[in-house]
Amino acid sequence: MAKKKGEKYEAILEAAVKVIAANGYRNSQINKIAKKAGVADGTVYLYFDSKEEIMVDVFNEFLGGFIEEIRREMEGIDDSAGKLKKLVEAHLTILEKDYDLAVVVMVELRQPDPVLRRATSDVLKRYFRLIEEVIEEGQNNGSFDPELNKFLARRMIFGTLDEIVISWVYNPNRSLSDLVPQVYKMLLNGLIR
Repeated sequence: MAKKKGEKYEAILEAAVKVIAANGYRNSQINKIAKKAGVADGTVYLYFDSKEEIMVDVFNEFLGGFIEEIRREMEGIDDSAGKLKKLVEAHLTILEKDYDLAVVVMVELRQPDPVLRRATSDVLKRYFRLIEEVIEEGQNNGSFDPELNKFLARRMIFGTLDEIVISWVYNPNRSLSDLVPQVYKMLLNGLIR
């Protein structure tokens, strides 16, 4: 069935993020999400077949939008180092703006649920591909070491950003955006000739 979108769909996704961040995935029932969204329980089922589907849409909407936003912002950047900086900046600052979303994306989506893992893998691969494109471009134009294994470099970049955000989620006493210059510098130094 084609998904319905609109105000209620968005309200349900936003409510799900808040409820799941506060209660954990397993303790977040559809009725709690519906109440937070200001809709009847049955209305949720007009948009989603299950709680798993809500989680998948939260991730796909967030990361899909995130990837498109970064791509648009990179269009005006000519150098590979600048694109890397934009990637680092976006990854850290966008999640910092919505702590509940960061909790859901960084903690709750890591549950050992094969359905969630399979359903979110395509959009995650698109993000990996975006990182690889920045690396490849830098290698092709001579900015980055051409002998670097792009898959290993991508894992270094993603793993670093991922670890920084997950640490922040568990202890949000420091601004992620304040870390952008240092993180960018360290990652860039790992990529240049």
